[in-house]
Amino acid sequence: MEVLKNAEVFSPIRWRDGLQLLDQTLVPAEEVWVDCTTPELVADAICRLAVRGAPAIGVAAACGLVVGLQTRAAGQSLQERFDEVYDLLIKTRPTAVNLRWALDRGREVFSALEGKNDDEVINSLRDWALALHAADIETNRRLGQFGGGIFRKGDRVLTHCNAGALATAGYGTAVGVITSAFERGNLSHVWVDETRPLLQGSRLTAWELSRLKIPYQVVTDSSVGALMSRNLVDRVVVGADRIAANGDTANKIGTYTVAVLAARHGVPFYVAAPLSTIDPTTPTGSDIPIEIRDPKEVTRFHGVDVSPNNADAQNFAFDVTPNELIAGIITEVGVLEPPYVESIREALQSA
Repeated sequence: MEVLKNAEVFSPIRWRDGLQLLDQTLVPAEEVWVDCTTPELVADAICRLAVRGAPAIGVAAACGLVVGLQTRAAGQSLQERFDEVYDLLIKTRPTAVNLRWALDRGREVFSALEGKNDDEVINSLRDWALALHAADIETNRRLGQFGGGIFRKGDRVLTHCNAGALATAGYGTAVGVITSAFERGNLSHVWVDETRPLLQGSRLTAWELSRLKIPYQVVTDSSVGALMSRNLVDRVVVGADRIAANGDTANKIGTYTVAVLAARHGVPFYVAAPLSTIDPTTPTGSDIPIEIRDPKEVTRFHGVDVSPNNADAQNFAFDVTPNELIAGIITEVGVLEPPYVESIREALQSA
């Protein structure tokens, strides 16, 4: 059974008699699908960024629960296997809240199936994971429509990292907003930050925009100030990996720098994310755990040294943008505005 329900939407996650993930570490040079036949392979794909982006990680983890139950050892109970796989997957990425969000909902579905036979449990959990995939695409479409409405004719937008179809089940968050604005005729150009150290902007966002035939140019991360000082950016739209209850937002490293420069130059800075990326149990951005990754991602690229052999490095994967720098948080229920403590609480209650 194919996870993707809508053939016109590209998705990096699919189910064809098993889970397959597009290896995003190889895009755009190659499009290779990884057969995730064990939960360990799913965990590895999440850890090494073969699948990445908070919503995509959540959907992949949900599918990983199904893979885990399908591959349990002889004599092992479904409960024992579920707990084992949950513990394996929950440790893969600490910052992206959609991971825990999806796994916790998977646990609720699993618990509600108590008393069913093994096949019924596995099939029901698979159906839930497929429904989660389809729901994320629909959520992103609604989010995109709300976000597209904030643009004016001829706007030039800057985005950081990748928050498109590749970072979700399909359609994308920030790139979904950009797509909606372009289809309305209100977008003329996209500036794509390359996004060091793994170049998710120049590799992935540029690849997506090329497929969508949306005009863009890749720029170095350090070009943002120059672009804004020349009045070449009308607004910024980025994704998010976790949004705190007060609106502080964790996103790919470098996002905070973009937000500060946007504030300096009077450029509206927007975050696009589904409500599932909001973590009401995290009061502020200072409470968001920030993943620190292998220093070699900074000193090497695709196996090639870009620093001296003995160079040390610090590799923060994310930074936090304070809520006062954010003009609006674009969600599937509308564009949330300050004060975010109130607008976020109301949005979550309405959902």
